[in-house]
Amino acid sequence: MIKSISYWALEHGLAGTHPVDQALADADKAGFEALELAVGTEGAFHVDSNASECQKIAKLIEQSSIEVPTVAAGLSWGCNPVSNDADTRKQSIELHAKALQRTADVGAKAMLMVPGVVSGPMSGGKHVRYDLAMQRVTEAVEQLLPLAEKVGVDLCLENVWNGMFYSPTELASFIDSFTSNRLGVYFDVGNVLGYHQYPPHWIELLGKRIKRVHIKDYAENFGFVGGYTFCSLGAGQVPWAESIAALKAIGYDQTLVAEMLPWNPGLLERTRLEMDRIIALA
Repeated sequence: MIKSISYWALEHGLAGTHPVDQALADADKAGFEALELAVGTEGAFHVDSNASECQKIAKLIEQSSIEVPTVAAGLSWGCNPVSNDADTRKQSIELHAKALQRTADVGAKAMLMVPGVVSGPMSGGKHVRYDLAMQRVTEAVEQLLPLAEKVGVDLCLENVWNGMFYSPTELASFIDSFTSNRLGVYFDVGNVLGYHQYPPHWIELLGKRIKRVHIKDYAENFGFVGGYTFCSLGAGQVPWAESIAALKAIGYDQTLVAEMLPWNPGLLERTRLEMDRIIALA
């Protein structure tokens, strides 16, 4: 497996303003083998980056010792592809189509997509009825897959706190309802703890549908005011030995992208060291 770090984990990553050349240098200095870029509506790399800008980024990657096989698109949080508003849905598809093209333009092979937001901590209090959300995400994927196939980029749906696909069997069935091998799962090992479920079981059930993997850790705070706290890798309740063993059992050998937020001094170096330890557990 390839140790990778999320662009969002960098000092100005969440703002989208961390220069790509500096991002590559930071990842290299910390000992990572790869970097996951993030594409937004503005910033150092965005959906309207022109051909010249993308060529420059691709050249920087080519000249670096760091791979950039993946791009993360968090566009659905601000422009929901399953929204109750038809214009918002249309805009979301357009944004994700641009993001797929930009992903291909810089030479990456897979793009993370949040499949839609039914409800969740970043939904702004808006709610979408589940059956309508499923109908709309089906329509969204149907529209995006032809482009993914054309540009040679895997469209990877993430399990995230969005009120959708909280069952591995449901997610597997959804992926299987399409014939394209460009559609898959961007599996986030830590996120399933928020569903009170066991990551290795998800890995076993999703199997080869998993095309890319995010890792993070959460510490559970059980009580009358319970919840999950984002924490350093290895400091939470994610069963790392069992999860890594499950990934190896399905033959997964692609990137493990550490999505550690927010940046703080030494975060990248500590994360890479912990990744070394975690990978060696199984």
